[in-house]
Amino acid sequence: MSDAYEFARSLLFKLDAENAHHLSLRGLRMGEASGALSLLYPEDDFIDPVEVMGLKFPNRVGLAAGLDKEGNTIDALGRLGFGFVEIGTITPRPQAGNPKPRLFRLVEQEAIINRMGFNNPGIKAGVANVRASKSFAGVVGFNIGKNKDTPNENAADDYLICLREAFPVADYIAVNLSSPNTPGLRDLQGEDACAKLLELLKKEQQKLESEHGRRVPLLFKVAPDLDPPHIAGLARVFRDGGLDGLIATNTTITRDGVEANPKHSEAGGLSGRPLTERSTEVIASFASELKGALPIIGVGGISSPDDAVAKIRAGASLVQIYSAFIYQGPDLVREVARRLSREAI
Repeated sequence: MSDAYEFARSLLFKLDAENAHHLSLRGLRMGEASGALSLLYPEDDFIDPVEVMGLKFPNRVGLAAGLDKEGNTIDALGRLGFGFVEIGTITPRPQAGNPKPRLFRLVEQEAIINRMGFNNPGIKAGVANVRASKSFAGVVGFNIGKNKDTPNENAADDYLICLREAFPVADYIAVNLSSPNTPGLRDLQGEDACAKLLELLKKEQQKLESEHGRRVPLLFKVAPDLDPPHIAGLARVFRDGGLDGLIATNTTITRDGVEANPKHSEAGGLSGRPLTERSTEVIASFASELKGALPIIGVGGISSPDDAVAKIRAGASLVQIYSAFIYQGPDLVREVARRLSREAI
């Protein structure tokens, strides 16, 4: 962590976590627009291109969904060294999310609990924001979800709306089935429900590819709270249904490793360092079941280059970070990217 970021973090951590989040993104956008960010984080000659799902990634390190919920900070985040940025989760209609406070730092454990509830401006605004990005040369992922008041039996309608709207601007589209903060959403991870949803979305994907003359891979994002039989069943669904890629994992509803923190009883999904080992185990389990049938993006508790290497060795092709980016700052992005390049994995 640089001295500059350590100082900035000390000030930001005096604020409510959500207020600090919005202030930080606003600052990044201002820094990008003024040119100040390019002075702090100049482009260098490092590049470690890799092709996954037919997409060319400048490096293997991405930003996980949840930080840039609106997709309005893509250029600034790209300036920090990310090879890809995943925005959202975006729903068909604008959504305020859950009551505040809904975002909590567990500083001693380098963890975060959130129960944000898919707060976002809606799919049309999200698409407009992506279109407005100008300088980012990496890959943009578009994470989509259903509105809270849409019953599960109609969830496919919401995902189809988002798929159609995002298709012209997204490099890949990630279907969020695993946030613990939308009641009933994780029920869509049941094998039958997941298979039906995947079948509908793949049919629409093929239709959209023909209409737009471009291929946009479709990924599902799953929870870390899956047992081995569930993982094996979902792997069969993904393989048989022609899913293009898997993101493993989302936040956890367990509180392993943070029981001593007074905030551990807050409702929501836990991310950060305590999730490291479990996420890697789930990645390895899916990789074993999938046997290379589709690539995995590994996410969950990456707090160091070694953590990222472990995810790749477990079977991931790419990695994403989020919580450690908050705790350690932008330098971590390039440190992880360079380490993965040196490992020549």
